[in-house]
This record gives sequence, structure tokens and C-alpha cells, in this order.
Amino acid sequence: MPYRPFQSTYYDARMRASPALLRARAPYLVKNTITGAAVCGIVISIYAYTIHAISQDEFEDVIVPAEPIRRPQGEAPTNTESLSHKMQMRRS
Repeated sequence: MPYRPFQSTYYDARMRASPALLRARAPYLVKNTITGAAVCGIVISIYAYTIHAISQDEFEDVIVPAEPIRRPQGEAPTNTESLSHKMQMRRS
């Protein structure tokens, strides 16, 4: 006997929708399709607006140093040095 996860009158032995299930869903088919299309349209429009709004950013307020910090080979900066350098760059 094959395994059946649940007993239902809406599905046959091969788990296909029965005519009763199709009749029960028929009144809602158009409404659900319209609602699904509206939700998808809203999601796509929000996504398109977001991409459009972000693409207009020019990043003029971002501080870019003129040249990178040169350190002797093998010397790694400490957190304090990095923080103080960043603070100096912000002040100037």
C-alpha cells in the first residue's frame, strides 16, 4: 500500500485535484489572479523606484584621500593609529 501523507476527498490516489476541488476553487480564480497580479505589480514598481533612486546618487559627500597611506614594509597599523588617521582626514 503506497504512503499517503493525509486523507482528503479533494485529491485522488495520485494526488491530483479532484473535480470537487476544481469546482470549489472556480469562484475565486479570477479574484486571486487579479490580486496576485496587483501584488506582483506593487513589488516590481517598488523595486524599480528603488533602483532609480539609488542610481541618481553621486557620492559627493564621501571623503576620498588623495593618495594611500605609505607605511614601511612589515609594519601593520594599530587600531588607534587607524582611528586617529581617520579623524584627521575628517577634520581637514
